[in-house]
Amino acid sequence: MSPVLQGLLTIIIGVGGCVGYFYASNIILDKVIFPAKGPQAGQNINRANRVRPWLFLFPAMFALGLYLVYPVVGSFYRSLFNRAGDDFIGLANYANLFAESAFRTAVFNNLLWVLVVPAMATFLGLLVAQLTDRLAWGNIAKSLIFMPMAISFVGASLIWKFVYSANPDIGIINSIRDSMGLDPLDPLQIPFWNNFFLMFILVWIQTGFAMVILSAALRGIPEETIEAAIIDGANPLQVFFQIKVPQIMGTIVVVWTTITILVLKVFDIVYTMTGGNFDTEILPSYMMSFMFRDDGRATAVAFVIMVMVLPVMIWNIRQARKEMR
Repeated sequence: MSPVLQGLLTIIIGVGGCVGYFYASNIILDKVIFPAKGPQAGQNINRANRVRPWLFLFPAMFALGLYLVYPVVGSFYRSLFNRAGDDFIGLANYANLFAESAFRTAVFNNLLWVLVVPAMATFLGLLVAQLTDRLAWGNIAKSLIFMPMAISFVGASLIWKFVYSANPDIGIINSIRDSMGLDPLDPLQIPFWNNFFLMFILVWIQTGFAMVILSAALRGIPEETIEAAIIDGANPLQVFFQIKVPQIMGTIVVVWTTITILVLKVFDIVYTMTGGNFDTEILPSYMMSFMFRDDGRATAVAFVIMVMVLPVMIWNIRQARKEMR
């Protein structure tokens, strides 16, 4: 069957199935379960109206349960077994993880990424949005800064692999060192600091995203508040930090948390640049090292990643609700 025909059949079956479900469920609700006739007709109508919203919510709740809740529960249950899946070992996979120095290094590196990348990307995005907002060629500058967003993580990593190359004829860093008479070095093999060289790749990519969102937020600030601050004698720094930033704090939080969630799922950059060597391992790349040889432990790492993402998502939802009030 051709892909076009498959797509058409999927749309027809999906849309037709939804329409058929809603039509049939309402008929059953109104005619069979709570018929609007007899001495209890009024009560039945009220009961049917209370149940009816759940009929419309059920497909979405079923899909969320099938594609979100079930995989989470299933993954945790699978992490309690050995690789073959036939021997229940309880929390042994988690105990083995926390006993390994490589896992602790991966957790430390992940926390480092979470602290550095969202902060730098959001700050640089806000800075660029403010500096280019009133320039005549600001849109061109924004387009250039946003361009890395169109590059895949693997492609961006390959670009920066040349930048970090130990060959002075290729790598910019070693070219500068060579011009100063210093010996070449491989930045990706410098303990601890090599993590920051990897982080900068993601900052380079995500700064454009932060800039676009925050630029729109800055443009939405009422001019009256800025003019009033200037009349009161506020200098540009005070206007920016005390007038503009507080008014877009909700947007800054959303950008920050969005990048944070992305950071916790990053795998491509580390795998492409170092393969997790030289103490650059993070949890997703650490999980991949067990994926094809120890499925139980890989599932345990995946569950740990989910637990780390969960507080950020809950906090983000709460902040979004506060903004809607």
